[in-house]
Amino acid sequence: MLGVALGAGLIAGAITLPSAGAADGPELIVNGDFADGTTAPWWWTGNTEGVVVDGQLCADIPGGTVNPWDAIIGQNDLPLTAGESYELTYTATSTVPITSRTAVQQAEEPYATELSVVDTITDEPEPISHVFNVGADNDAAQLVFQVGGKAEPFTLCLDDISLTGGAEPPVYVPDTGSPVRVNQVGYLPDAPKQGTFVTESTSALPWTVHNAAGDEVATGTTTPLGVDPSSDQNVHSFDFSEVTAAGDGYTVTIDEETSEPFAIGDDLYSSLRTDALAYYYHNRSGIEIDADLVGEEYARPAGHVNEGPNQGDDGVTCWKNECDYTLDAAGGWYDAGDHGKYVVNGGISVAQLLSSYERTLTTEGADGAPLGDGELAVPEQGNGVPDILDEARWQLEFLLSMRVPEGEELAGLAHHKLHDAAWTALPTWPHLDDQPRELHPPSTAATLNVVAAAAQGARLFAEYDADFADELLAAAESSYAAALAHPDLLADPNDGIGGGAYSDAKVTDEFYWAAAELFVTTGEDSYLDAVLGSELHGDTEAVFPSGGFSWADTAALGGLSLATVPNELPAEELSAIRASVAEAADALVAIVDAEAYGVPLTIDNYVWGSNSQVLNNMVVLATAHDLTGDDVYRDAVLSGLNYLLGNNPLNLSYVTGYGERDVHNQHHRFWANQLDPSLPNPAAGSVAGGPNSALQDPVAEDKLEGCAPAMCYIDDIESYATNEITINWNAPLAWIASYTDDLGAGGTR
Repeated sequence: MLGVALGAGLIAGAITLPSAGAADGPELIVNGDFADGTTAPWWWTGNTEGVVVDGQLCADIPGGTVNPWDAIIGQNDLPLTAGESYELTYTATSTVPITSRTAVQQAEEPYATELSVVDTITDEPEPISHVFNVGADNDAAQLVFQVGGKAEPFTLCLDDISLTGGAEPPVYVPDTGSPVRVNQVGYLPDAPKQGTFVTESTSALPWTVHNAAGDEVATGTTTPLGVDPSSDQNVHSFDFSEVTAAGDGYTVTIDEETSEPFAIGDDLYSSLRTDALAYYYHNRSGIEIDADLVGEEYARPAGHVNEGPNQGDDGVTCWKNECDYTLDAAGGWYDAGDHGKYVVNGGISVAQLLSSYERTLTTEGADGAPLGDGELAVPEQGNGVPDILDEARWQLEFLLSMRVPEGEELAGLAHHKLHDAAWTALPTWPHLDDQPRELHPPSTAATLNVVAAAAQGARLFAEYDADFADELLAAAESSYAAALAHPDLLADPNDGIGGGAYSDAKVTDEFYWAAAELFVTTGEDSYLDAVLGSELHGDTEAVFPSGGFSWADTAALGGLSLATVPNELPAEELSAIRASVAEAADALVAIVDAEAYGVPLTIDNYVWGSNSQVLNNMVVLATAHDLTGDDVYRDAVLSGLNYLLGNNPLNLSYVTGYGERDVHNQHHRFWANQLDPSLPNPAAGSVAGGPNSALQDPVAEDKLEGCAPAMCYIDDIESYATNEITINWNAPLAWIASYTDDLGAGGTR
């Protein structure tokens, strides 16, 4: 949302025109230099007043507002022509550093924008300029400077405001830094060490590895690979696996270009595991986030607990009043960039946290101690339960609370999601969200997510809380029966106001996953029959898709549990599912070998959340390594990790806080430093969604048109389709960080 109905604050005055900007077209702004001391036709919201001071339009902006549009200065009646390029220029100062959400947009709902940018304004009068293309004719558009949502009051002054047509559209060129690409965190001593060099040369080139002291420690020559279709870059690969000495500050130099520094060592990824898992406490709903656990910068009041403007999640009614009951669905995790809580995204997320822990019980050499009591950022420390299970319980209890109550027609089914009635602005703290909260209709997919996660949780909590384990299993079995009675209740793909739709047109994979987890936990024949009778069982690509499993494609979760957790599968079936894991991993190894950047993803799978597809493929590869001990699978996992942490076409680490060129402006409601300097960047260990060739948000459409698939990413908070962060993307990151740390410690085969 970028606007509200406006009109108050208009003041009559003389009209003067500023000098034309760099563009050639006529000036559209009236009285943009305030030379005659008048303010007309500028307007402002009712909580401030514009006055001319020293030839500038100044206004005292109150503190304590919530949304950017709570305080605006603007001008209406701007004629725009479709297909034309325009340049907006202005100069501004503020008595305190702020950000302005500056927009050229419709003057009435739905306030569709032609330009929407975030400008940083300080006490220094720096000129600001934006060139943009217009997509639709509009004879009465408006320019708005939205400066609300700030805690403290300040004075804003504007001058030399100009909007002219005929501008030359800028071409966005990403800053890719050095053409020598490496894993910017580092490499395990005895593991392969590879990188990529972007060059116009088609001949092999010498490379040199230097240590932190500048000493040459290894040399070799690159291998030309030609043009990489995923990036349109001509690339070479290089391999310096011979370097095994532990140390920080290594670099690789090729053709007078030097890589970002990196380390070699065994203990490079323990902090990544801890940080990736802390993401969940950071994003808990319904609880104060404690500075002692996350630091003052990230501490915040509890969200959605019926305090202040907040509506609580402890008595939520149904969307469109479609039910006559309310649910106490407090708790759980906020899903992604918004304050919604989605069962289908929450199910896979908590399942992968549970699997991270369960792997330490079933895999030789996997270390559960770093996941144990007192090791992670959770307030339940010291209760005798592994911290990762404490975190999982926060979500499991929410999932159980989303079920339709007994006695209702759809009893046992789970509501698909809970979120705001309308989209909130960026930034918005959870405790300042003033939107009504609504339950959306039950779905078969959501119900089966509850079944699978609860069944898995039941076997893991049995040792620590038998009553809770029994509650989980009873809920799983009753909800499974409800899903069988309603096997095709699908979420509406058009239900996307105030929260994501998360629609899923097929649920055979969720049925397979749910039956598998119930069978592993109970050993009952009815669940075994459901597994063996599934159309997916025995079809490797159907269970372990090479494009990566996801919230909408969950059969792999069941397959991995069947293959790794002790259960009563007949011996031939156990052998078959393990062989299927290896077959899927072999296909992924072939992809890694074929891709110039060594990523386990093909060119046609750079989709929304592509980095999570990469990570989930890495989970399959790592599981194959756990099962077989074959290092070819381990090496493919580490190659994928290299890609995520810097050995990629954009030379970025996609994980905040890790690497010299880490992304840090991901799409999030309250980790929003790009929009408000008083707010933090995403916490360390947050993985960005990654390249998305579909360009499904306005920033991506504007900046990335024509991009090669692996280049379709921008570290901008407004690019939700390339740069969001979510619970279901961080879950496999935590899983892989735990696996990789085990490798460094000498664990697992």
